[in-house]
Amino acid sequence: MPATALPNDIDTLKRMLVSRDETIAKLVAEIARLKRWQYGRSSERMSELMDQLQLALGDLPETADESLLVAEAPADTSPTQPSNNITVLRRRPRAFPTHLPRETIVHAPTACGCPHCGGQLRTLGEDISETLDYVPGYFKVHRHVRPKLACRTCSHIEQVPAPSRPITRGMADAGLLAQVVVAKYADHTPLYPQEQIYRRAGVQLERATLAAWVRESSCLLEPLSNALGRYVRQAEKIHTDDTPVPVLDPGRGKTRTGRLWTYVRDDRPAGSRAPPAVWYQYSPDRKSERPQKHLQGFSGILQADAYIGYGALYRGGQIVEAGCWAHARRKFYDLFKHEPSPIAQEALARIGALYAIEREIRGCAVALRQSARQQQAALLLVSLKDWLEQVLATVSVKSELAKAIKYTLGHWAALTRYCDDGRIEIDNNTAERSIRPLVLGRRNYLFAGSDGGGHSAAVIYSLISTARGGADKILDYLGVVHVFV
Repeated sequence: MPATALPNDIDTLKRMLVSRDETIAKLVAEIARLKRWQYGRSSERMSELMDQLQLALGDLPETADESLLVAEAPADTSPTQPSNNITVLRRRPRAFPTHLPRETIVHAPTACGCPHCGGQLRTLGEDISETLDYVPGYFKVHRHVRPKLACRTCSHIEQVPAPSRPITRGMADAGLLAQVVVAKYADHTPLYPQEQIYRRAGVQLERATLAAWVRESSCLLEPLSNALGRYVRQAEKIHTDDTPVPVLDPGRGKTRTGRLWTYVRDDRPAGSRAPPAVWYQYSPDRKSERPQKHLQGFSGILQADAYIGYGALYRGGQIVEAGCWAHARRKFYDLFKHEPSPIAQEALARIGALYAIEREIRGCAVALRQSARQQQAALLLVSLKDWLEQVLATVSVKSELAKAIKYTLGHWAALTRYCDDGRIEIDNNTAERSIRPLVLGRRNYLFAGSDGGGHSAAVIYSLISTARGGADKILDYLGVVHVFV
């Protein structure tokens, strides 16, 4: 602004200066937050908490990792021995899993006689050591032979029908389809590197062929994904979140933004033995009708962030909103990391006291969780609300601190609902954890080729994430599924 355009009134100039400083502080904080998201560590735990953990571990003896090192006991334990003797450590021999195939290689002397006196040698014993080797995965070809048999009397020709294939007239068997799908969506390896990996093994598989196999596999697996969706919607509580997915937009030379939504059923923290499940859905946009369509027929508790698009779900009364303290805490954490202030630090400490209660009752029955929260957390929540209201009256309305406080107070009913219901969690981290595989994959394959590709990803991610508890069996599981489907 040119100097001639500035007002001559001193009070007006002061207000303009204060407003400018607040805007600059806001932009600097936003830049710092974005830099930390891009380059900083993902954990939001403060260093003070780690210092407390180190103090708690300070009373333990300083020993090496027990799985790797074994202490040699000193031979003389008499009282006269100095107390500051150095403990000799040796490495414990590592034992490899017994199920691994073993190839025995015997290194025997070439001569039968003693190299010193020429006498006959007898077996005294043997030393055995093991090393771990790796043989790259290999392809094999199934030759399906169907003999033709002819009757000498009536000339009838008998032949067994051709076996069905996972993909009609396709050359890929179930194991290969499972490998391609798991490599892309569980190991986050795009199809182009897979093409190069298979070429090194001597098999030429074009990227377009691999993409067609992924698409056909998702069609085969979609009934299972739909069954997962029905199972998730039968729960009393669902965690939900969404993440952007770049989708190729042909003809425009750029990508547009689609969304992958996650719906998680996991009541293990409340003592339930019901198997957890994750169900993903793709949509080309983030309109509010998308979660309404996904959750059609569901009634219960929906634990989510404060996205305004969920508002239509709560109006009917069949779905109850539960908030996320991790989102509220994150706003104070961002302020504390940018410019440590006593107010942000105290807010983090007060919220941390709520989480300390949750750690004690994690995995307990619903009634016990509800009772503990009402006895311990209820008073802390009342005190926290009073304190936030007092602080809000003393800080600038446009400051980032005021925005963090307003967010917390504006969603207070949803944030404190967990205190009166033992089924509800204190935060929505369950859904956020289910988003991480999507983020890792998105960083590698950069974008989906089409809306159909986004839908295929949602189907396959649903099965892989639900089966991730037995991650070592995902490949076998999908292979069996392809065979039976």
